[in-house]
Amino acid sequence: MPNIATQLVRQLDGCRAGPPWDYSPPWWLPGGHAQTIWAALYARRHGGASPLWTRERWNTPDGDFIDVDHAHHAVAADAPLLVLFHGLEGSSASQYAVAFADFASRQGLACAVPHFRGCSGELNHAPRAYHSGDHVEVDWILNRFVNANPQRSILAVGVSLGGNALLRWAGEQGGSVPSQVKAVAAVCSPLDLAAGGHAIGKGFNRWVYTRMFLASMVPKALKKLEQHPGLFDRDALLGARDLYTFDNIFTAPLHGFKDTDDYWARASAKPLLSDVRIPALALNARNDPFVPAYSLPKKTEVSHSVCLWQPEQGGHVGFPVPEAGWLGVPGHVRAMPDAVGQWLLKQL
Repeated sequence: MPNIATQLVRQLDGCRAGPPWDYSPPWWLPGGHAQTIWAALYARRHGGASPLWTRERWNTPDGDFIDVDHAHHAVAADAPLLVLFHGLEGSSASQYAVAFADFASRQGLACAVPHFRGCSGELNHAPRAYHSGDHVEVDWILNRFVNANPQRSILAVGVSLGGNALLRWAGEQGGSVPSQVKAVAAVCSPLDLAAGGHAIGKGFNRWVYTRMFLASMVPKALKKLEQHPGLFDRDALLGARDLYTFDNIFTAPLHGFKDTDDYWARASAKPLLSDVRIPALALNARNDPFVPAYSLPKKTEVSHSVCLWQPEQGGHVGFPVPEAGWLGVPGHVRAMPDAVGQWLLKQL
């Protein structure tokens, strides 16, 4: 595990648009679907005990709340803080959050996972939830961390949806990023939301991943309707069979967008990557089932601050690697957090 991470960091040092990590998955995990599903369900997330979390509730400026989980391990008072923004319907229990918290513990970093509204296990109060381009919320969260930790440098990583929102924030901020925030990274993020949204609505993606997401999102939306009667058309929502329809009925109108097409266009981070002025890493496997390779940003489309890392294999937030001494079984997902985390640390 350390050797793989060291190799990755060496290849990423000072990169602008590569070179990519030539990731080689275990022989028994061919293809993006296998690498995605195994990593999410079966691969080892940490090297010892699971992280312990201490929860803190923050009241938002609009009278709502979010819950922030802080990893409970020993850190110096001035140690950097790693902030992780989770993906669609994710949380501090997601496999990648556990893996990054384990990385933080081993590196002596503070670590926090702010939950997007409604993702901490309790429904939020306001007639809104969260969305892929929620850079205003990211801005408020990061500034709250800055003000609460004046002695710490801050490193931020966003996974999938959270990564798009984070890079959207970096592009919106341009040269106005708080000085304490030293670097950001987006892992397997759909930076072109339209391309990713259409991809997840087809074939195997539709029958497996879309169903999984809707099984969580629809009940939450119905509870939101109980809170705020008349917020959207209940029958239309119950008929949603893909994220395009769900976003058209729920996500887009609740967050100030005309419709799904308007939402996906205006919330995508890709058009703003040329405006990023903070060191930023964008990691996308080219076989990611959710993110078509043709939609990934090219070096001509990003600023000199953005490092593009686009290995051929890895799946969606996958990158499982074999366990030593186990003939490639069962595998772990610590190499990617180690490499991304080390890249972030080097920006200090």
